[in-house]
Amino acid sequence: MKRKWKFFIGGLVVVAALGYLGYQGFIASAAYQYELGEYLAQPGIDASQNVQVAGQVATGSIEQKSFDLKFTMTDGVNNMVVVYQGTVPDSFRAGGEVVVAGRRDPASGVFEATQVMPKCASKYVAE
Repeated sequence: MKRKWKFFIGGLVVVAALGYLGYQGFIASAAYQYELGEYLAQPGIDASQNVQVAGQVATGSIEQKSFDLKFTMTDGVNNMVVVYQGTVPDSFRAGGEVVVAGRRDPASGVFEATQVMPKCASKYVAE
């Protein structure tokens, strides 16, 4: 009988540990989405928190060298510099809508993106 209880308690500990690790992983990967002005108006956002920010790529702001991308995101009033390392989607263009995911460096104010996701055009013109 003692052996069964040891296995039962051991199994419970393993299940609880796996549940805790799964929960922590879910919380760490969760990203909140903000509009640019809304994001910049909240200085209390934790710099370690992953967020998604939506806005437009400012015209004439794209600087790209190989896999390094730097551009300014705007909403017409507010601006934020974004840096990204990786492959840029073909639909990424100046003036286009974009959502970036990542974190903002509190020292420099530069948003360090881990993902750049251009939005698709909402209207399609028939030819």
